[in-house]
Amino acid sequence: MILEATDITKSYGDLTILNGVNLSIKQKEIVSIVGSSGAGKTTLLQILGTLDSPSSGNLKINNTNPFELSSDGLSKFRNKEIGFIFQFHQLLPEFTAYENVMLPGLIRGDSKKEAKERAIMLLEKIGLKDRINHKPSELSGGEQQRAAVCRALFNQPKIIFGDEPSGNLDTKNSQELHELFFQLREEFNQTFVIVTHNKDLAKMADRTLTMMDGKFIR
Repeated sequence: MILEATDITKSYGDLTILNGVNLSIKQKEIVSIVGSSGAGKTTLLQILGTLDSPSSGNLKINNTNPFELSSDGLSKFRNKEIGFIFQFHQLLPEFTAYENVMLPGLIRGDSKKEAKERAIMLLEKIGLKDRINHKPSELSGGEQQRAAVCRALFNQPKIIFGDEPSGNLDTKNSQELHELFFQLREEFNQTFVIVTHNKDLAKMADRTLTMMDGKFIR
């Protein structure tokens, strides 16, 4: 298993957000998580992605419990093993597409030349060959999100988490983005866990898990 979460809980004072969540993800799986607002989906995704810590429970990603690492160790682990795609692309407006994509490599310590070459390769692979020198404001919404996918892929993470990745896109761009996830799964053996309200994406996934009141329901 790439990811194993056991009895994950999260509370803020008397307010319980997650109520004993269990989840196992295999390599190359595409898993969608659905549920109404307030069900705990985003909180769970933030914990699985190590952006937040659980109140109790255990998490292993690639056989490592990230919450047992030092702060510096956790940052390095997150940079190496985990990719993120957000609803709003989170690209830095002052940088071009390839400069945004290469940032994880520069953080890892890659040379600028190596990082640029890989960024351009990824952008070309997903159809943005002619847009590599454009800044986010010069890209369409779909192009921005594709660049964000390339950034998430850059360090060849074990797993990519998506938080409503198509939530800000029109139907055509949403469909193209969803198809891209499956293309990347085949080409890079990539694993995806995606929180979504998009019923079409949920249906395409290998598994769809429904959250209610802080846990999965059958």
